[in-house]
Amino acid sequence: MLPAKKTSKCRTRTRRSHHRLTAVNYSVCPACDQAKLPHAACDCGYLNPKVKLDVAKEESS
Repeated sequence: MLPAKKTSKCRTRTRRSHHRLTAVNYSVCPACDQAKLPHAACDCGYLNPKVKLDVAKEESS
């Protein structure tokens, strides 16, 4: 069965208004000044002032 009336652009766009993407918040690593996700370890291994993780570099052959 077909709809009785056409759905207007305004009603369609209002319904879809919360389907947008949200921006990702990045923070700057104080050790290497690279962008990283907040509350996550950086690629250099920095986590917080008390913790530094040992990160092995991958070798490509």
